[in-house]
Amino acid sequence: MQNEPRLGCGAAIVVDGRLLLVQRRTDPEAGCWGLPGGKVDLFEPAADAVRREIAEEVGIAIDPVDLLCVVDQIDRATGMHWLSPVYRVDRYQGEPVNREPGKHAAIGWFALDALPASLTTPTRTAIAALARRAGGPLDQKPNP
Repeated sequence: MQNEPRLGCGAAIVVDGRLLLVQRRTDPEAGCWGLPGGKVDLFEPAADAVRREIAEEVGIAIDPVDLLCVVDQIDRATGMHWLSPVYRVDRYQGEPVNREPGKHAAIGWFALDALPASLTTPTRTAIAALARRAGGPLDQKPNP
């Protein structure tokens, strides 16, 4: 159990109507598809952290300038509380690959209207924020 919130970061990388997701191997939310991202280190600006995490996880370079939302993920049952800024990214350099196979089972691009059923909590929050910006729902599949 943690004594205080932790700081994470993520990127909603949306290109040509498709969202880049990673499938988690580990808890929390093992087996679910989620946004690439990770932990912000002490004294590291969040935008720098998301650049670093995306390069580490999927091997691409991004420029996270557009804050999409902030995820406030509280799970009292596990004692976890994460606060995570999520950046909207619409272009990148390189070719996405799974650079952390011990952490992620797979990576993939998904049409916004054909997302996997099992999405992480931060991903559902980011998709709702994307929908608000688009002016309506993204016709996603419901989460079980």
